[in-house]
Amino acid sequence: MQIKERGQGKMAGWRDPDEQRSWIRHNKTRALINKQVELKDAIAKYVQDGDYLALGGFGHVRTPMAAVYEIIRQGKKNLTLACKTGVHDSDILIGSGCVSKLEVAYAFAEELRGLCPASRRMVETGKCEVIAEISNAAFQWRFLAGMMGIPFIPVRNMMGSDTFRYSSSIVVENPFTGKSICLVPSCNPDIVILHVYRCDIYGNCQIDGTMVEDFELARAARRLIVTTEEIIPTEQIRDKPWHTVVPYFLVDAVVEVPYGCHPGTMPYLYYFDEEHIGEWLQVSRSEEGTKAYFQKYVFGIENHYDYLEIVGGIKTLHYLKKLEEMRTPLKAPWLNK
Repeated sequence: MQIKERGQGKMAGWRDPDEQRSWIRHNKTRALINKQVELKDAIAKYVQDGDYLALGGFGHVRTPMAAVYEIIRQGKKNLTLACKTGVHDSDILIGSGCVSKLEVAYAFAEELRGLCPASRRMVETGKCEVIAEISNAAFQWRFLAGMMGIPFIPVRNMMGSDTFRYSSSIVVENPFTGKSICLVPSCNPDIVILHVYRCDIYGNCQIDGTMVEDFELARAARRLIVTTEEIIPTEQIRDKPWHTVVPYFLVDAVVEVPYGCHPGTMPYLYYFDEEHIGEWLQVSRSEEGTKAYFQKYVFGIENHYDYLEIVGGIKTLHYLKKLEEMRTPLKAPWLNK
C-alpha cells in the first residue's frame, strides 16, 4: 500500500490490536463481582501518571467532573488528554497542571461562554503541548477502530486540510480504486472515565439519550471507571436489558456520585451551574485566581460531597434540578419503555 502523505501530529493512544486483546484477556475479569468503590480509591488504583486519558460525555453534558476534581486532588501528572470536545473538564484538568500533552479536536473554549484562560495559558507558556489535531468525527473513528480491534480505519475526510496536516493520520493509495484514502489510527486509551445515569454494582450501565462516543470508548479502553448518579438493583437492570449500553465485563470500578457532572448538565436531572462556570472563567484569568479556585474547591476539601456543600448545597442543587425540569417539562418517552 503506497503512502502518499503523512500527518505531522505525534501518535498517542495507539496499540497493536493483538497486544490489546491479549492484555484484556489476561487482566480483565468476566466474573460477576461487586465493583463498587469510593472515588478516591478508583482514581488512585486505575489512573496512573503518564496515562492516555479519555473522558465521556460531550462538552458540558454528562462529563465525569467529580472524577476530574479527584484526579487533580491526587496530583496525577503527565497525562495525555483526548480533547474530543473538551470544555470545562479539559480546562480544569489542563489548568491544574495534571496534563502535559493534548490530542485536540476541540478545546480552549467553553463554547458560547468564552475562551479558557487557564488551559490557553498552560499551552502558551509551554507547560502543556498540543501533540496532534484531529476532527471530531475522526476522533470517534479512532475509538471505533480500537473497539473493533483493527489498527486503523479508512475515512474520506480531512484530506487536503490543515486538520489532516497536524494529525497522526496518513493518506494512502486505495488498493481497490487507486484513489487516495485517509487512514486514521486506532486508539485504545489507558483509562476511560464515564458518567452515567444508573448502573448496578457489577457495572451494567444505562445512559438516557445520546451516548456520543461512550459506546466506543467503553469498548476501546484498557481500564474503565464508571461514575453514576445512582446504583440500582441488578433486577431492575435485567427488567430492561435493552437499556444496558455498557456491560459489566468492560468495567473496572463503579462509583456512586450524585450530581457527578456538576457544574455541567445531566439532561432530565439537573441543569448547568452557569454561576459556578462563570466564577471559574473569571478567576482563572490569573495564576493566583486559578490557585485560589483549586484550593477552595479541590485541595481544601476531602471529597465530592464536601464540594457539593460549598457550591451551594441542597439549595443550589434543588434550583438546578428545577431549571432542568422547566427546560424539559415532559420526560423523554423512551425512558418509560
